[in-house]
Amino acid sequence: MIQVDYYTGTADKLSIACRLCTKAVQQMQRMLILSDDSLQLTQLDKLLWTFSSVSFVPHCFVDSKLSSVTPVVLGYPSHLYPESLDYTILLSFHDEVLPYYQRFNRVIEIVDHTPADREKARKRYRIYQAQGCHIRHHSLDS
Repeated sequence: MIQVDYYTGTADKLSIACRLCTKAVQQMQRMLILSDDSLQLTQLDKLLWTFSSVSFVPHCFVDSKLSSVTPVVLGYPSHLYPESLDYTILLSFHDEVLPYYQRFNRVIEIVDHTPADREKARKRYRIYQAQGCHIRHHSLDS
């Protein structure tokens, strides 16, 4: 059964993503992060190098020659070949449920405070629920 974790109520999706990437690397799991927003991926790329003063998260983009040996890989959903996916965790910033999400053991969704983001997340939640995924909710509201 696929585990779907919703992290809701954050003001800063990218900081949460960095924390989750750090945890995945510490647990020796491979994570794929997907977004259609090139600015978001560029900001996340920079933040993964700098968000901690004592460490960094090894990462690269999916088109890098090192992507097969790097624990965290960033990319665009349209640039992937689902049959080549070799990751345990999918962190999706996509507005829709990706059709190949079932190739992962775990899917992570990070939801901010905006009504539009919450509504899109609710639609994805219903799809995951209807498909029998085990869903956990982590509230980040303070």
